[in-house]
Amino acid sequence: MNIEDFMRGYKAAWEQREPALFAALFESSGEYHNTPFQVQRGAEQLVEYWKRVQLQQDIEVAFEILATAPASGVAHWRTTYQVASEELFRIWARSTGTSLVARQPGDPLPRMVLDGVLQATFGASRCAVARIWWHSLPQPA
Repeated sequence: MNIEDFMRGYKAAWEQREPALFAALFESSGEYHNTPFQVQRGAEQLVEYWKRVQLQQDIEVAFEILATAPASGVAHWRTTYQVASEELFRIWARSTGTSLVARQPGDPLPRMVLDGVLQATFGASRCAVARIWWHSLPQPA
């Protein structure tokens, strides 16, 4: 596996909202650092973490490879999605350390924009460690 293969799989797993596809990108003891302070290790934790994408709709993921080496790579990614539940909106607000966007009862949930960088290290056939740094905000109207 290389960074291009990984990012194609990452895009597919996210857009298809499929936790098993996400976990299959990693070695059995693979790590996904979704923030500098949180890590998911192994298939069970990877699948459990990725279930949150099932609370998203109309997902679009784009990426560009910034650097590649035989066993590692770096990519810039950008994702937009429609928040599909109040639960996901609260998860987003807690994870970003921000308060909820001002909304009136009955207002639609926002479309979110996430922009980030992913660095990955690869084993013989799958990802050993992936680290992401990202920021998110509601898409401007």
